Amino acid sequence: MKTVGVIGAGSFGITLVKIISRNTSVLVYSRNQELVDSINKGFHPVLGVTLRPNVKATSDIAEITSACTLLLAVVPSSNFREMMKDFCPYLKPSHIIIQGTKGLDVSRREEDWQNLTFSKADVCTMTEVITQESSVIRVGCLSGPNLSGEILAGQPAATVIASEFDEVIKLGQTVLSSKKFFVFGSHDLKAAEIAGAFKNIIAVASGILAGMGMGKNMQSLLITRGLREMIYFGTAMGTSGAAYLGVAGIGDLIATATSEHSRNYTFGKRFASGEDYEHIMATTTEVVEGVRTLRIINQLAKNDHLDLPIVTVLHKVIFEGFNMQRGLEFLMTDTYAADVDFF
Repeated sequence: MKTVGVIGAGSFGITLVKIISRNTSVLVYSRNQELVDSINKGFHPVLGVTLRPNVKATSDIAEITSACTLLLAVVPSSNFREMMKDFCPYLKPSHIIIQGTKGLDVSRREEDWQNLTFSKADVCTMTEVITQESSVIRVGCLSGPNLSGEILAGQPAATVIASEFDEVIKLGQTVLSSKKFFVFGSHDLKAAEIAGAFKNIIAVASGILAGMGMGKNMQSLLITRGLREMIYFGTAMGTSGAAYLGVAGIGDLIATATSEHSRNYTFGKRFASGEDYEHIMATTTEVVEGVRTLRIINQLAKNDHLDLPIVTVLHKVIFEGFNMQRGLEFLMTDTYAADVDFF
């Protein structure tokens, strides 16, 4: 690949740009022309990141799709389908898209959150959105413990490229691998995407515990029980439970649910400290995917009668005014049949 395209110039998009530019040239797409101009001068003004000379940017969809066969898409889940509709006229079956968005899509049924009756068939992963909205066949996802702040600071990390196509996995490994960034491969695409979305919910809950002054005992209990709910939900969506015990599952869950660099963890901590929901969302510089995913999965749990107590209580706390201490007490007194009951 002479040039790899990255769609999205947020923190994770630029993190991928920095990684890929060690191996090959990168063309970044953004709708923000001022940001495009800054990147073309070798600098990202918001992140304060200096970029290599082989990194260029464009606001022209035709340019990036004609110059790049491989595209990595890192766009918020709420805008992902809209983005794909914009790109659709320019995409061909020969293109390859690896998405790095950790969220779910219900945009076809999302008009009224109060009266939704959607089912599992209405909940789409980002790669499903790609194939629904374009002629692209070879798709994959990037998932794992990839906190942008740590990677941009030069710390080592690993990720998973998941795809049904070996070619996509190998190509992703080729352009992303370095001495400080190790890339695993997986064929369990849907599980990797669900894990990446679900762990953000647990990260929000973990931040709330931190804001309440709870320690590592409660945090580790939450992560453990959160993993149980992730596996339960994933198997209900038709994936293998074992897939959640790898880098894209428990690995990403631990990183996101314990780090101050996690925007989902930070949201939860601010919320528990007394900040208003609307104020937090208005003053957060990037999308908190866990909040949107929480609404989707909570509604799906209601409609499909799924047993997800952490999801249920967290939704009540954030969106229904339920007292946080009472919510914690409910979870602590909820009876489970066994410690490990998801195999």
